[in-house]
Parts: sequence; structure tokens; C-alpha cells
Amino acid sequence: MTFRPLHDRILVRRVDSEEKTKGGIIIPDTAKEKPQEGEVIAVGPGARNEQGQIQALDVKVGDRILFGKWSGTEIKIDGEDLLIMKESDVMGVIEARVAEKKAA
Repeated sequence: MTFRPLHDRILVRRVDSEEKTKGGIIIPDTAKEKPQEGEVIAVGPGARNEQGQIQALDVKVGDRILFGKWSGTEIKIDGEDLLIMKESDVMGVIEARVAEKKAA
């Protein structure tokens, strides 16, 4: 099944958090908090402005985003747990590090 969000809504797949702490302690599933990071898998066309024109969204499919702990509505599509939320619930886009250290 395919799903297309309407207006300024986006469909997000949560990204699993680390299973271990930096010190090597394994965190059981019952103690884990739901991740606040996700991958955008579908976006709506955008919201309409006061002139009736569609304002495109800043996020796009494939973006890795950070969102609030209680943001969005949990839904299940094809047995997969997903979130649908408004773009305004997104705090920011996580960009990959492209700068590498050069040997001196």
C-alpha cells in the first residue's frame, strides 16, 4: 500500500536508538525511550499561504530529522509502526558530516 500525506504533513519511520551506552551497558527494550530521530518516507505537497499558493515543505523524502518526544500520531501501515506529523513538529534536519580530518 502507498500512503500520501496531505498538506504540510510528513510520514516518518523512527530510527532505532543505540542498544548500548558508551560505557558498554546494554539497555533492555523495556527501559528504552522511543527515539526522537526518524527518516522521512513521504511528504505532502505543502500548506497554502494567504494568497492560496502552495508553500513547499523544507523537508524531503530521505531526510533524517529530529522531532519532539510527543510529536505526531502513531499509525501502522503494512505492519510497520510509523508517525505522521506536521512539518512544524520537526526541530531540524540532521545532515551527514562531510568534513574529514586531513592528515597534517
